[in-house]
Amino acid sequence: MKILVVCQYYYPEPFRISDICESLVEKGHDVTVLTGLPNYPEGQVLDGYRYGKKRNEVLNGVKVIRSFEIGRGNNKIKLFLNYLSFALSGSLKAFFLKEKFDVVFVNQLSPVMMGIPAIVYKRKHKKKLLLYCLDLWPDSLAAGGINETSIIFKFFMKLSQWIYNSADCIAVTSSMFEGYFRSTLRVSNKKIHYIPQYAEELFTEKIEVNKDDKYNFVFAGNIGDMQSVDTIVRAANILRENSNILFHIVGDGSKLEECKILSKKMGLENVIYHGRRPVSEMPHYYGLADAMLITLKNNKAISYTLPGKVQSYMAAGKPIIGAINGETSRVIKNAECGLCCNAEDYSELANLLIKFCKSNEKEKMAQNSYKYYKKNYSKERFMSVLEGTLTNLGDKYV
Repeated sequence: MKILVVCQYYYPEPFRISDICESLVEKGHDVTVLTGLPNYPEGQVLDGYRYGKKRNEVLNGVKVIRSFEIGRGNNKIKLFLNYLSFALSGSLKAFFLKEKFDVVFVNQLSPVMMGIPAIVYKRKHKKKLLLYCLDLWPDSLAAGGINETSIIFKFFMKLSQWIYNSADCIAVTSSMFEGYFRSTLRVSNKKIHYIPQYAEELFTEKIEVNKDDKYNFVFAGNIGDMQSVDTIVRAANILRENSNILFHIVGDGSKLEECKILSKKMGLENVIYHGRRPVSEMPHYYGLADAMLITLKNNKAISYTLPGKVQSYMAAGKPIIGAINGETSRVIKNAECGLCCNAEDYSELANLLIKFCKSNEKEKMAQNSYKYYKKNYSKERFMSVLEGTLTNLGDKYV
């Protein structure tokens, strides 16, 4: 099949869509990605992609078409311009695309507007569209502080409903998403598939385990407002006298500096910031961990999500300790692979960390984590379901 993939983010930005596209190519498909200019999470477009550079390239067999966008910056105005610029420029690119594709696939993170260029292509060429929803809109706006009674929220409610209803098929990463689509967005006439994310293969490979005499807890991923990494910092402050406990923060994002400032203000020596590291180096940091950490804001909409790092943590066979609600809490409890408390409850998170250190169930949690991953989140399962769904859509009009 010839597949057009639309996603605002792509390599060198750290998103799983790059691996998905390359895997589709390995399966014999012709894949073209319509994306933006890499600027996540730094906020500024990377030097090699400015001034019209690298607008068309081939990466590991995937044809990449990049449309103009404004860097996301570090404030809400720049972020909105970032979202809007890709939606507009991507739509123009999609309209003038001469190549004919069999099916269109949207990998929809935030913002939901990244689906608009795909709709433009779908309408012009009368093709089918699969939308894979990783972030719920407009509730992601509410989680970011936009009042649900505001004109902005109501506008994006209408826009989100239009985008989701324009898809021929919707896939979701969390089992809780379907209820939101049915009840809140009133998307009742669409087939909704549950296709949870997987972890890249390097996380399933043998990871060298840390053997020092300390307990090392690792958070790996984006450090933004939604991730509530300050919850970890505040828990570290409570445990500052426990010299055998260390916290490792691996990643970058809009809240990284705030977390560093908070750590410095508290005089913490038990929190180590490693910055953003290449995916290829992540097994080293996972190897440090006695357990991995996951936190999210205390927000209803955010609690529906299952962050992709959960699959990575499980694939590596690591226990998971979280201050998180909703879907992720459910998964951790069902898998019996760790400990969990309410989102943003840093005091209870500190208690869970002490409980973990004293537990005799660490190895069992690690084994359960990997077993649950293999049963529910393997890459083979993901690619099989995704490829089948795309093929079925294509078969309807080929």
